[in-house]
This record gives sequence, structure tokens and C-alpha cells, in this order.
Amino acid sequence: MNTDKKGMDTQIDILENEMVDDLQYKGLRLIQRKDGFRFGMDAVLLANFADIKKGDRVIDLGTGTGIIAVLLAGKTEAGTVVGLEIQPEVARMAERSVRLNGLEDRVKIVVGDIKKCHEYFGRAKFNVVITNPPYIPNGGGLVNPSDTKAVSRHELKCTLEDVVAAGSGLLVPGGQFVMVHRPERIADIICLMRSFKLEPKYLRFVHPSPYKKPNLLLIKGMKGGRPELKMMAPLYIHDEKGGYSKEINEIYGREGTPIE
Repeated sequence: MNTDKKGMDTQIDILENEMVDDLQYKGLRLIQRKDGFRFGMDAVLLANFADIKKGDRVIDLGTGTGIIAVLLAGKTEAGTVVGLEIQPEVARMAERSVRLNGLEDRVKIVVGDIKKCHEYFGRAKFNVVITNPPYIPNGGGLVNPSDTKAVSRHELKCTLEDVVAAGSGLLVPGGQFVMVHRPERIADIICLMRSFKLEPKYLRFVHPSPYKKPNLLLIKGMKGGRPELKMMAPLYIHDEKGGYSKEINEIYGREGTPIE
């Protein structure tokens, strides 16, 4: 039996280079490496942006630490949530987080390549595909392909097209594709979604604060949907006084400063 530094009595191993973060929601916790890629606000905003109905089958492409899968299981009545991750070490850590939260009956972590996802799951098997893919395209300098941070940030293991194509194939007709990305990739995102029969339906820009340009975008598309893109009101991380905005604190489900 092992206990983490907070004294939690569990059967889950917490390694020397790992820590357990409190997600500040229904007691959910997440194991992360101290020196590895750590989840950011983009993952939390994405989980909040998705429309998950009771009993939905959901898959998170490139689940990483499992933050989105764990949050969705805690926040929604999804029937099952699958997290697909190509890095075995990271996937094992995510699986331990699932067990730490007692979510084994609803969340499953699978080690595999997004480009081969249809071999693992078949086609038209999920109601919702959600993804926080690598933002940086190849060609931006030398990157270590064995670095977990690099794999999470750069398109080393999969491209934007790979992610969109995979999502389209996994969705049932009328299913929802949900993604967070960088605003500078918006043309690529919309073109690729339409080319794979994912009609963009909702678009929301995320700004650091009022009067500053957006640094994230949230987009939802429907498999086989009719053309009609709705621009949502901007989401501001900070208010004009420099504190976190009311909406951000509502998303985190608490008052005060949310976790980063």
C-alpha cells in the first residue's frame, strides 16, 4: 500500500518524480510528472466546451495525462470515456489517475497511434470525439522525438489532418467533434474539418484579457452537419482588473484563483 505526499491511503503507486494535483472539482485528482508535460487551462476549457449527453460514448484523442478523460467522467454523465495515447509511459500514468479517482468502470486508457485508431475501435463508434492536439507543425527547428513535452506540443507523432481524419471516422452521423487549438491555424482547421465531413458549428476565441488578441480557439463540429457556423462571445481569462474572470471561476467551479 502506498500513500502520496498528502497522505492519501491508496493502492496507487506515486513515483519519485511525480506529484498528485487536486483538480478542485468533486475531489478529482491527477498524477503528473514534475519534469514532464503538465496540463494547462486549455484542457479544462475544452472539457467544459464539449456537450456530453447521458450515456454518450466519448473518446479523447491524445489524452496525455488523462486530464480531459477524468474531468469529463467527473463533470458529465457520459457512459464511457476512452483516452487514446501513443506514449506508453504517459498512458500508464493516466491509467493510474483513473484508478486513483475510482473511475475504472467508465474510463479506459488505450495505448495506440491516432493514425491507427480505426483498427482499434472500428468506425462510427463514438458520439463525441474530443482532442487537444499538438499545436506546433513540423519544421520549426530541431525537436527531440523522445521528449514527452515535445510530443505533446509538436506534430511529431500525428498532424492536424491525422487528428481530424481520425475523429471523422470514429464519429456516428451527427456526432460531435470538439477541439482546442491556436487561432493562427483556423484556416487549416476549417478546411480540414469540411474535407472530412465535419461541419464547423460553433467557434469561440479565448483571450488572455479584454483588448488583447486571442491565443486559443475552441471549435465544435458535427459529422455530416449542414453549413452554419455560429460565432460565440469571446472568453476572457482575466478581467480588466487583472484577476480571473467570473466565467473562468465558474468553469473551475469555485471562487478565487483557479489552478493553472
